[in-house]
Amino acid sequence: QVQLVESGGGLVQAGDSLRLSCTASGLTFSQYTMGWFRQAPGKDREFVASIAWSGMTSYYADSVKGRFTISRDNAKNTVDLQMNSLKPGDTAVYICAATGAGRTSWDYWGQGTQVTVSS
Repeated sequence: QVQLVESGGGLVQAGDSLRLSCTASGLTFSQYTMGWFRQAPGKDREFVASIAWSGMTSYYADSVKGRFTISRDNAKNTVDLQMNSLKPGDTAVYICAATGAGRTSWDYWGQGTQVTVSS
């Protein structure tokens, strides 16, 4: 079955950097658009970033643009999220997701990794 496993979360201070990683299995990784979402306590899950199967196209939420960078390695079945200049408002569970070509919804989700940014 498909598994998306996130890692790299933790507790950091405002202004610090953190790199999240998601390892996928059970799917043909290079055929999927990959994304990162986040959910803070009491809030809805929100889109953070996505990257196309080729790695050539990526999208970001306005709130993270210029601070976060999404990348992928199709040989290793991984997608990373480099987060710089972290703010307390970035505190959330970060969740990896995958969607197949031409799909309008996300097919698979990970369990998430906690990121806490202290002021």
